[in-house]
Amino acid sequence: MKVTLDWVGDLNFVGKNSKRQRVMFGGEGDYVSPMENLLMSAGACASIDVVMILEKARQNVTGCHCEIEADRADEPPRRFTAVNFHFVINGKDLSTKHVQKAIDLSVEKYCSVMHSLDRNMPIKTSFDIVPV
Repeated sequence: MKVTLDWVGDLNFVGKNSKRQRVMFGGEGDYVSPMENLLMSAGACASIDVVMILEKARQNVTGCHCEIEADRADEPPRRFTAVNFHFVINGKDLSTKHVQKAIDLSVEKYCSVMHSLDRNMPIKTSFDIVPV
């Protein structure tokens, strides 16, 4: 895997991958900060896992929303010190047991972004099921 970053002025950068897809990053102003991007990446990774696992379990999942809140250290490097993921899963006749298992498997085994973070950092999860 290879990505590049180019400075585009002020504290803003454009990231590019090998497919020429772009992401804007900013230290200030209108773009997503690198730390916000990291949280979004962890949420996207976990959400993909959860949907895939639920589909493999033949659960009729129709939506997945992930809200993430994180605490950061006060002093540099201001790393994340705790993260809380809350999933809202929509579907028909979803099993609470399957949803919990899908989230647990993502956090404990599959989410490569989460596993790239500090192993000692507390990660909490919760979920709601919204029947459709």
